[in-house]
Amino acid sequence: MKVNDSSEEDFILAGFSEYPQAEFLLSLFVFGFYAVTLSGNTAIILVSLLDSRLHTPMYFFLRNLSFLDMCFTTCIVPQMLTNVLGGSKKISYVGCVVQYSVALALGSTECVLLAVMAVDRYVAVCWPLRYATIMHQQICHLFAAISWLSGFANSLFQSSLAIVLPLCGHRWVDHFLCEVLVIIKLSCVDTGPVESKMFIARLIILVVPVSIILTSYACIARAVVKTQSAEGRQKAFGTCASHLVVVSLFYGTIMFMYLQPKSNYSQNQGKVLALFYTVVAPTLNPLIYTLRNKDVKRAIRKVIWKDSV
Repeated sequence: MKVNDSSEEDFILAGFSEYPQAEFLLSLFVFGFYAVTLSGNTAIILVSLLDSRLHTPMYFFLRNLSFLDMCFTTCIVPQMLTNVLGGSKKISYVGCVVQYSVALALGSTECVLLAVMAVDRYVAVCWPLRYATIMHQQICHLFAAISWLSGFANSLFQSSLAIVLPLCGHRWVDHFLCEVLVIIKLSCVDTGPVESKMFIARLIILVVPVSIILTSYACIARAVVKTQSAEGRQKAFGTCASHLVVVSLFYGTIMFMYLQPKSNYSQNQGKVLALFYTVVAPTLNPLIYTLRNKDVKRAIRKVIWKDSV
């Protein structure tokens, strides 16, 4: 399909334009979730910094996750709302490249960061007496740096493959964001070799962290089974439950979306799944950690009580 009203440097993000009334309601829904994402994750970052009892490796990684989630949604939602509420569906070529590169980098970083957080929970449950020695400040910063660097390296690799592909005239993108796999479909050359390389990169950035997470929790489960006291089991479960829920939401959506056969893929299904992991999941993360975590709830009450005095 040709797009006559776009300049050579513009893409048209179709979004959910085939349902104009639903698209407006959806934009209000997205705005509400975006506001909760920003406020919820900002609250977690501030509370974990202000309460000295939360100056632990677990909350250091949680701050990284909260900051990452805010950046991820900010990379996508403002442009989406501008396109819906402003009436124009355009995004510049440079804006499109920046969006899919940054979104891919942050999504990849979250994959690795969740694996790092699983390792942290493994050390906390299986090596409690040596936890402070093993997970010292330098190793935490190293793990965080590895997460961010590997995420951006994966994005650099995949984005460099996509950016050199020549585009075919039309720039109609059947999505609400510039997503690298959707953009390369606009190319007028055979993209099979490029897609194969990208698939291998996605496989590595997904399967390696998942393997680490599964191994960590297998060891945790074995340690919990050996625990004699019910209180010990409950404490171990409490320290891991929130992370497991977040991992299940994130990886379940991503793997279903990116690793399923092309024959089973539906563009509308892809848009709905993308809406979930770019808008809904970052909102749920602070709620999950807050509602299930007594330390965070106590710290929030402490900060609120201080401010009210």
